[in-house]
Amino acid sequence: MEESVIVSNLVKTFGSKKALENVSFTVKEGSCFGLLGPNGAGKSTTMKIITGIIEANEGGVDLFGQDIRKSAESIRKIVGYVPQEITLYDKISAYNNLIFFGEMYGVKGELLKERITEVLDQVGLNERANDPINTYSGGMKRRINIAAAMLHKPKLIILDEPTVGIDPQSRNHIFEIIKTLRSEGVTIIYSTHYMEEVEALCDDIAIIDHGKVIVQGNLDDLLRLYATKAIYLELEDQQHLPAIPGIKKVSEHKKGWLLETDEVLPSMENTIQAVTETGAKVKALEMMKPSLESVFLSLTGTTLRD
Repeated sequence: MEESVIVSNLVKTFGSKKALENVSFTVKEGSCFGLLGPNGAGKSTTMKIITGIIEANEGGVDLFGQDIRKSAESIRKIVGYVPQEITLYDKISAYNNLIFFGEMYGVKGELLKERITEVLDQVGLNERANDPINTYSGGMKRRINIAAAMLHKPKLIILDEPTVGIDPQSRNHIFEIIKTLRSEGVTIIYSTHYMEEVEALCDDIAIIDHGKVIVQGNLDDLLRLYATKAIYLELEDQQHLPAIPGIKKVSEHKKGWLLETDEVLPSMENTIQAVTETGAKVKALEMMKPSLESVFLSLTGTTLRD
């Protein structure tokens, strides 16, 4: 895949505060790219620079071969932006909101009407099209926000924390929308501090913290390189855990123990042997799935905070 987004050495300051410090990453065309980090890490600032809403003090962004500073007008026609804040007019209907946003994107007339019907169907809100936005739940409002960003069929859609504070039904709708867009070849940048969302949706990711990119790459590669390898052990009668060869660290987890190791399969065999020799019975012994939480901890020394 070719790189559709190239972010190079972005620096952004607000007064004396440095919000971004040499942020760089690339996004492959037709992929879903996750920008993962805690609140205040610099995700929203990065996305606003990519969309041209604010300018960086230093560095640049190239979208589909165009410099955003030199081609702002043409880039707006191929980018859809879904901000973290709801940006809708509360007292008018979803349909009229979409007319307003569609015309802002340059879509008009019969084509706009067709596109409104299509995007309302995609977000599952056709039956509520004529209801005022102030009768919608928070999750429904976010789905209309996404619908607005899809009206002009952009090549790139940027979603900034789209599932914060929403109901499970809307969250599932948003996941399905993203999967459909990706299958259609749309490039997606998805910002979140929810690791399970990145694991479910994204091909490649960048982890950002304190305005810096800590690491970026293919999700599976990062899990393989940096995630903690571990075994979960639970005994029938919880008792003192014997020494087990190959185990680096033991910590309490759920109703048993988390056993960290470099070699999972040999350590599982060693665990069974050591426990059996004590006369104890194994209630649960399983290989733990590598997680982004352990990747973040490994790279930053802290957990992903809100």
